[in-house]
Amino acid sequence: MHVLNAEVIAWISGPGQSSVTGRTSFQARPEDIHPWRFAAQAAAGQVAQVHYLMAYGLWTPQRAVHCAADHDREQAIDVLAGYGYRLGRDHVPAGGKSWGMARGVARRKVAHLWREISAVARALDERSLLTGDEIATLIGATNPSASGGVS
Repeated sequence: MHVLNAEVIAWISGPGQSSVTGRTSFQARPEDIHPWRFAAQAAAGQVAQVHYLMAYGLWTPQRAVHCAADHDREQAIDVLAGYGYRLGRDHVPAGGKSWGMARGVARRKVAHLWREISAVARALDERSLLTGDEIATLIGATNPSASGGVS
């Protein structure tokens, strides 16, 4: 898929409280997206948050609760269902896969790509918004065009 941009969105959520989320915008043709990789990608944000907490000795059950990304799971379930794939929340549906399986794949990928993820996170911390091409250059990758080529 072609990444348009990634951004950090922060806001004051209450007195003395702030919240942070992120958004990645992309273009892709449905035939170019592998359904189970899409599910793993949806799980990767939650997995990366937990990985960060554990890597820096910050993990607690209370913090882990705030890593839940139910909206990402529900989006993956809905998108895949639209293409005839079954992703179960807490079970393996007939002919499909479970969210736990998607998280397992994401966990392996996050561990393997932690250096690149950290580099992009540091850059987003400095600038809040990066284009897909900037991200690709930063990590030494290519940003495929939305038409299937390389941009």
